Amino acid sequence: MRIYTMHDGRMDAILERFSKHTLGIFERLEMKVTDLWIDQTGIPKLYYVMEYKDMEEGQQQWDTFRNDPEWNEVKRKSEESGPILEKMDVIYMNRADFFKG
Repeated sequence: MRIYTMHDGRMDAILERFSKHTLGIFERLEMKVTDLWIDQTGIPKLYYVMEYKDMEEGQQQWDTFRNDPEWNEVKRKSEESGPILEKMDVIYMNRADFFKG
């Protein structure tokens, strides 16, 4: 799970970047997003869950993503008026065997 907290006034920028670019880059790089949420209380946070076969695969995918030329150009352009992310939390989890959700 990744939790992004945006700087004040930058929530629209992250939503635009995700909807128009980031999700497409993830798809091209075969990075699987299983769910994505926007905080409903007005706090500028975005939450999403990605699926990897193991932590090594996750690290490799993020290394590839961070070095992707398209991503770097999108990030640069989207941050011309200032940084978007104030804080990023990354949490690795395994589904509990007994949960049938």
